[in-house]
Amino acid sequence: MSRDICVHTWPCSYYLEPEKRWVPGELSLTSVSLKFIADKTGKILVSFPLSSIIEIKKEASHFIFRSITILEKDHIKHWFSSLQPSRNAVFNVIEHFWRELLLSQPGATVQASSSPMTKGKELIGLMACSQKRLEDTAKVLHHQGEQFDNIMEGLDKIESDLDVADRLLTQLESPSWWPFSSKLWKTPSETKPAEGASVSGSEALGKEGIVIKIPAVISQRTESHAKPGKLIVLVSGLEVHDSDSLLMHRFERDDVDDIKVHTPYEVSIRQRFIGKPDITYHLISAKMPEVIPILEVQFSKKIEFLEDALMLRSTRASSLAEKGCSTWHAAPGLMDRVRPREPSGSPGGQSQLQMSEPFISEEEAHELTQILRKLKSLALDTETELERQDEALDSITSSVDRATLGIDKHSRRMERLT
Repeated sequence: MSRDICVHTWPCSYYLEPEKRWVPGELSLTSVSLKFIADKTGKILVSFPLSSIIEIKKEASHFIFRSITILEKDHIKHWFSSLQPSRNAVFNVIEHFWRELLLSQPGATVQASSSPMTKGKELIGLMACSQKRLEDTAKVLHHQGEQFDNIMEGLDKIESDLDVADRLLTQLESPSWWPFSSKLWKTPSETKPAEGASVSGSEALGKEGIVIKIPAVISQRTESHAKPGKLIVLVSGLEVHDSDSLLMHRFERDDVDDIKVHTPYEVSIRQRFIGKPDITYHLISAKMPEVIPILEVQFSKKIEFLEDALMLRSTRASSLAEKGCSTWHAAPGLMDRVRPREPSGSPGGQSQLQMSEPFISEEEAHELTQILRKLKSLALDTETELERQDEALDSITSSVDRATLGIDKHSRRMERLT
């Protein structure tokens, strides 16, 4: 259903070849098609799938008007001019979705037309989608566990430093004739291995875990300067790169103030500042539906679904829930139908065998079994990792409490010395 969602619309003019004139209207793009609607009549003058496009070019009509030309497989050429906000912005978005469709689904339309969608294929598609979602969540959870481990190493270093500070304060508080003062000065040398461990911990903190990387059309402030680039989702934040893989901006996880989801293919990320303009990046991508669930996990309190995206999200969730419920209720019956029946000698038995054809084949059932095994393994690993992280959080909480008490205690002791 998300394929029918309008990605973007632009005011423009279309050259009507039979009448030899330009018609003002609106160019509308979905993830799989383009169409032009005239302003006066409201009719669709032209509509074609992106898969039928052979070439997209920037040209000039009559050497004056800057236009975009689209050539179809039947050598039908379409001219679009007076594009707003700019020709380059419209060209970059259309070309992005056209290229992503060709790269992600080579020959998908031929296969869909030759073989109809069966119940087995629907089940496999549903399970594969669930598997990918669980894999993305497990990846984020794994990187979160690594961060917890790094935090634990840092807290261990703080505790060792507090032990050294305690010994030094004890020496400063003791009188000059105290016989064990020489031993106290030797304690910092004993902490050198811990410093080496902290260096390795800082190196581990510097390593970035890339969760997902997608191509996107990026614009900042004004849509007229939209250009191709990349969005990289990291464990510690987000990075926006240009087409040459040069870093344009990095959003640390705590620096992101809000993420607005306009459509399943369009989001905006903002970082607020006091006394200077906010930094806002607007991103459109055909792969954005894969990133939005990950952003929901990482920025659950900062992400906002606008009206169009919210309606689609609720509709999709309800439809998936209904499909999942009906799928699991129908699974035993489907599995029973997969089992081969023994042919009977009577012609009535043959007709009954022909009438009760299986909903899914044995190959599809085998593939479903493999996907279910992977889902079970992922679920068990996720549960184990969650339990480990719960224990790590308890340990981090107690370590922070001890460090806070130790710092307060040492601060009071230093105040008494001064």
